[in-house]
Amino acid sequence: MFGLRLGADPRCVVATTPRPVPAITNLLKRSQNPNDVRVVRGSTFDNRANLAKAFVDQIVQRYEGTRLGRQELFAEVLTDNPGALWKREQLDRLRVLRKEAPAFRRIVVAVDPAVSANATSAETGIVVAALGEDGHGYVIDDVSLADSPAQWAKAAANAYHTYRADRIIGEVNNGGDLVESNIRTVDRDVSYRAVRASRGKYTRAEPIAALYEQGRVHHIGSLPKLEDQMCQWDPTSSAPRKQSSTGDEPDFSRSPDRIDALVWALTELMLHGGDDDGEMLVGRARR
Repeated sequence: MFGLRLGADPRCVVATTPRPVPAITNLLKRSQNPNDVRVVRGSTFDNRANLAKAFVDQIVQRYEGTRLGRQELFAEVLTDNPGALWKREQLDRLRVLRKEAPAFRRIVVAVDPAVSANATSAETGIVVAALGEDGHGYVIDDVSLADSPAQWAKAAANAYHTYRADRIIGEVNNGGDLVESNIRTVDRDVSYRAVRASRGKYTRAEPIAALYEQGRVHHIGSLPKLEDQMCQWDPTSSAPRKQSSTGDEPDFSRSPDRIDALVWALTELMLHGGDDDGEMLVGRARR
């Protein structure tokens, strides 16, 4: 800044890999005023024409879908919340490709429904997970969305059929019987189980986080929005915040709906049907 003290409108250009150091995060905060700082992002793929094919192939194969890849390849600023139950390094270490996963014993689709459908509503968490023949959990997909009950029910049913799931798990604390009703409006023959949380989010999430610490849960490929939420939600904070991966100042204000769906899915698969974390309510199970 001392070097910009002369002239009517001094400017400078900073080209950098966007690590979350204070200088970069401060510039990103200031970019909310476009007359002060403007941010232009470019990925490695935008520069593909100028790069050796072997370099692109090797770098992508090695780093795509990892935390480092999101930073180095896609110019994302990623931060971990110190109070979060999961860390990005941990998720990267446990990540596998689909061809590396074993055969699956069971597959479930878990739904944590939003209580309303408007511009400020939380998302409906919809996560697909499986139990492998090795006894480990595998998180296959995250199809969460912020939309109407009809649309999230359709998304859940589509995931159920796409992944040939054994069951849809639906949290009923907020939606009650409407969760099952919405899903059966789309497909009356899905196998469905209702679950009701009798304990708080942290109490339910903690044993699932422990499974990750034991190396018993793996993500298949990259699930960036789910992983952002996992590494940024602080269950002990009195003012939880969320952060998008655009590099803006963290703001974890919304409920961790993707995490809730993840927890219900892995609880069903790995913690004996959820006996330790919530009351299981059996709905009509038809295939």
